[in-house]
Amino acid sequence: MPRFIERTQARVAEPQAPRPEAPGPRTGAEAAVRPRATLAVTSAATAVALMTYTAPMVTLPQTAADLHTPLSAQAWLINGTPLGLAALLLVAGSLADDHGRRRIFLGGTLALGITTALSALTTSTWQFTLTRIAQGAASAALLASGLGLIVAAFPTARGRLHATGVWGAFVSGGIAVGPLVAGAMPDWRVAYGVLGAAALVVAALGTRALTESRAPRGGRPDLAGAAAFGLALVALVAALTLGRDGWLRTPVGLLLGTTLALLAVFTVIERRTGTPMIDLSLFRSPRFLASSAGGLFTGLAVIGLFSYLPALLQGTLGLTAMDTAWLFLLWSGLSFTVALQAKRLAGRVTPRLQLSLGFALHAVGVLTMLGALDAGSWPRLLPGLLISGTGSGLLNAALPLLAVESVPAQRAAMGSGAQQTFRYIGSCAGVALTIAVATSAGGGASGLAHGADVAMAVSAGLAALGAVGVAASR
Repeated sequence: MPRFIERTQARVAEPQAPRPEAPGPRTGAEAAVRPRATLAVTSAATAVALMTYTAPMVTLPQTAADLHTPLSAQAWLINGTPLGLAALLLVAGSLADDHGRRRIFLGGTLALGITTALSALTTSTWQFTLTRIAQGAASAALLASGLGLIVAAFPTARGRLHATGVWGAFVSGGIAVGPLVAGAMPDWRVAYGVLGAAALVVAALGTRALTESRAPRGGRPDLAGAAAFGLALVALVAALTLGRDGWLRTPVGLLLGTTLALLAVFTVIERRTGTPMIDLSLFRSPRFLASSAGGLFTGLAVIGLFSYLPALLQGTLGLTAMDTAWLFLLWSGLSFTVALQAKRLAGRVTPRLQLSLGFALHAVGVLTMLGALDAGSWPRLLPGLLISGTGSGLLNAALPLLAVESVPAQRAAMGSGAQQTFRYIGSCAGVALTIAVATSAGGGASGLAHGADVAMAVSAGLAALGAVGVAASR
């Protein structure tokens, strides 16, 4: 089975001794493990990956106009990256374990820089979407191997608690800074050039700061399972995107049927292969179900809404990209702060209860924002953004810790990979659903405002389901 985080008590591979004829200080893969440097580089790469992920949120109207993207296809401009992430996270973890986490991490970070820069050169919707999918694949490589490097560098429970808390905070930090960087640039193409350069800088730093570690499992990566799983996601997103023009139409039904058929094929493949992407027997564990459900509903309810909310603010309130970035920062910045401080709850609040509380706060916050866009008042959004940001911070802090703790030590990679995969599955579906619901009421500011209220209500309902589901999985 794929493991991008090996046993939580495992040590990193022994460094190679320097050659007798060339003594001197050891560097790169030959150096002793450096926990702080490992955490710093992997967290920085994670932040850049999330900045790239969130960049289209505030530049979507400008990007769609430049690429001549119709409203019905705008979901693809946002969903390219989560598609690549969801489809390849587990396979990337297998490659990292078998061929070296440092190697896959540096390759993924380098690829992220190149593909992000290429996005700035695209001239059509399909070109931009393909580069975004490639960014998702590169992000999957660095996230999978990065978490493996962190757990290998912090083998104790206390060390993992600190490291995963910092890593979760940088997830929120990347989400917070990405829209600001994109909004501050004179053009969306410049933003992608800057983010691409940042990824290349982190890759360069990683060549000296990281120590190689691996845990070969034998067998080959489950490419057939990855293909079936990725195609199922594409069919699902396409169905949700077309749903805005009518949920009972034949194409929507055919795409949903195709999704179910491909998931059935994926299940058969996973049961028969010797090295599955995911061990299906883990779904009999309540804690694993809680971790997976937490990731899924975070994507559906939280990421799905806030990925499109900046575009709704620009379309209804007439705000600029930078204005919406500052409003978005109120939510994401508080999320970063709460995630960084949530480790103080350890021992008093379980990760599962923390997840339930985070979902509940998001639901309450979103409900307080109802009617604000229709009234043309952005100050009415502020209390809801604060409440929802607090909930998001709790979610981002609890998810990585629960992922590692929800499975036996030798299956830690599987738990973390599955939870992140479900998170980005939820993100793909949530974005497509939010856009379909928000734009189904018709064009114009009034139609978008009404659609936004419906989308917020759906997000609150999904968050409530997530809170109940996680709490009930005992």
